[in-house]
Amino acid sequence: MTENQDEITKSIESASKHYSDEKFWEKLKKFAKKAGSSVVYAVLILYYTLQKPEVPASSKAIIIGALGYFILPFDLIPDIAVGVGYTDDLGALGLALLKIAMYVDDEVKHKAKEKLKDWFGDNVDTSDVDEKLK
Repeated sequence: MTENQDEITKSIESASKHYSDEKFWEKLKKFAKKAGSSVVYAVLILYYTLQKPEVPASSKAIIIGALGYFILPFDLIPDIAVGVGYTDDLGALGLALLKIAMYVDDEVKHKAKEKLKDWFGDNVDTSDVDEKLK
């Protein structure tokens, strides 16, 4: 693991205490357009995977940590930084996605895409995130 991934992993672990469903939906609704469809899609996949009862606690802890990191207003790169503010969030989310990919099924992707359509319309390209999940 690179030094950057180690930093992200440590941040994810400490951020898990900041996660709640209420904070999650509040931040996602407020910043969805600014964060962009790729970040939102990754977040939604993690969220809907978290809801699956068959996902083991260790994988749920990874998801909660990544979503907690997303919720945090202060992280490695502040979210208000124009153009790069969600880069570290996407890194944390991507790392979590890789670790829990085996639990992401078509139903989870469908739910995430449907919610994504609500905010971004029908023409959203999710191929970048979907490719990482193969």
